[in-house]
Amino acid sequence: MNHVYVTSMGKFLPGEPVGNEEIEDYLGRINGKSSKSMRRILDQNKIRYRHYAIDKQQQSLYSNAEMAALAIRDALEGNPDAHESDIDFLAVGTTQGDLLVPGFASMVHAETGLPVMEIATHHGVCASGMQAMKNAYLQVLSGESRIAISCASEFPSRVFKHTRFEAQQAYRDSAIPFDTDFLRFMLSDGAGAAILQNKPAEKGVSLRIEWIDNKSYANSYDVCMYAGFNKDNKEHASWHDYRSIHDAAGDGAINLKQDIRLVNEMPKVGVDRFFELVEEGAVDPSAIDWMVCHFSSHFFRDEIFRLLQLGGLTIPEEKWFTNLYTRGNTGAASIYIMLEELLGSGKLSPGERVLCMVPESGRFQTSYMLLTVVGSKAERAESSDVFEERVPEAPQLKYDSSNDVQAQLVRQLVRVWIDFEQKLARVPVIHKLYHGKFTMNDYKSLMENIRQQVIDGSQWIARAASYIPIEHIDLRSTFIAHARDEHRDFQILERNYVAVGGDLAAIQAGDKNIGSEALSAYLFQRASRDNPVDLIGAMWIIEGLGCRMARYWGEMIRDQLGLDDGQVSFLLYHSDSDELHFERLETVVQHPLLTADIAARIVKTAKTTARLYLLQLEELNNV
Repeated sequence: MNHVYVTSMGKFLPGEPVGNEEIEDYLGRINGKSSKSMRRILDQNKIRYRHYAIDKQQQSLYSNAEMAALAIRDALEGNPDAHESDIDFLAVGTTQGDLLVPGFASMVHAETGLPVMEIATHHGVCASGMQAMKNAYLQVLSGESRIAISCASEFPSRVFKHTRFEAQQAYRDSAIPFDTDFLRFMLSDGAGAAILQNKPAEKGVSLRIEWIDNKSYANSYDVCMYAGFNKDNKEHASWHDYRSIHDAAGDGAINLKQDIRLVNEMPKVGVDRFFELVEEGAVDPSAIDWMVCHFSSHFFRDEIFRLLQLGGLTIPEEKWFTNLYTRGNTGAASIYIMLEELLGSGKLSPGERVLCMVPESGRFQTSYMLLTVVGSKAERAESSDVFEERVPEAPQLKYDSSNDVQAQLVRQLVRVWIDFEQKLARVPVIHKLYHGKFTMNDYKSLMENIRQQVIDGSQWIARAASYIPIEHIDLRSTFIAHARDEHRDFQILERNYVAVGGDLAAIQAGDKNIGSEALSAYLFQRASRDNPVDLIGAMWIIEGLGCRMARYWGEMIRDQLGLDDGQVSFLLYHSDSDELHFERLETVVQHPLLTADIAARIVKTAKTTARLYLLQLEELNNV
């Protein structure tokens, strides 16, 4: 028998992160009415962001199979040891594929374009992803396969769009049942994939699979999460038994539903199996370093903790890892998306034990998997994530929560920032920084390419001040004070450049790259319009970089290149000074001048500035 190792993982999360206030902009409001249950459900699950593979017109942007294939490609791109010609097994799990026939794995295989191989479809709910993982694991363990891929993908948003319910006869004059409404605000889209091999990766860390335990309790429980029949209609055992597919749809038989009366049994079933595994000697709670649990809602997390404590077998809270609150509940794909983030975080050390738990409410299944971290931390420093790539989080901006315009503006700015920070991590020079590959030449190049934008900053702010009408002299004063604070910042940058061996004349003679040209032209154009308060959106991005990223980047650059604080002082200084600048932003956000139209302009300016700032970093030295 071989050992089996997860040597790389990949994910695909479609679109921008969607905040709670925008869910119904994507799924729609049924019969034009917002859900009365939404707020209570969101308060319980505590999910702040999720991803949808549909747009605000409820059009699908991807297929479920496409998302799975993109996650697989992501996993393969991070694994130079997995050659496509050697992959001979693919197992895929999902709750609902794109087609009734053929199997989902066939559709995913076609999307990947990988060579001829054996495939397996696992159809279910959350546990289907772990069933796929075990199938791939056994293939490699037995020697049947050299390299296997395990994948799970979910696309529930398209079955929750408002038009599906508005067309159903059963709910034309009444709200949809809570058992369906509940899931509309619980589930989201995404895919994850794992590459399994009989040897660990040559560099970095891998996860050795010790065992996978999947247990069904369908013999003891009624159906809990389901689609294809209606529990309230005893006449038809399946949607196939209706006189027509239209009758089945009209009766709500094809809706995805959750029996709320039963779902609270799910944590109990999962914890009972944990106790059994401890009694069997398979799990030693004191030896677990990381607990990766797919709890579909924060509500169930608390219940799992309570039951473990009652049984006297707890795993300390600080050992639990989840990204539910920022990635959403992606069903069968959730365990993959969590493990992908943990594996890439730089937090794992060789010898650590990772216990994974996936409870499923379909007709009650529970999955556990024990992993051991193998490899070398020293090797990882050369090739992978040494520094933690943080979960995106917008800078804090104070506002009057009772003012609808202010509240909506801040919510939208937060969304713009989250998207911006996620995309920053994929810009080549920042990606190198996060992965421990940043060089002195990268640092010099970064300073050379942002110097002119730093100089322009105080100039476009000053120009904007001159276009603010005299009746808003307080706003004009705020802009002028901001420009005054920043007009000498470029000199700190130049001193840093010289301190690391750069030629002062070279940086002073540098030209803007094409991204900087676009950013500068846009900001000066906006600053030359009457009452250009929408430039607060630009300041949100640029000053936000100072508040949120400057010290983070400065310390990473300092530590990777062996520098001292004086050689990265531009970044460290902006971490502190930009907090004051944010107080000025708050003054504008809370100003009586703010209207819904001005707020919309601020958001658009923030979006445009974010894209052009990314372009500036993407086009280093392209003059």
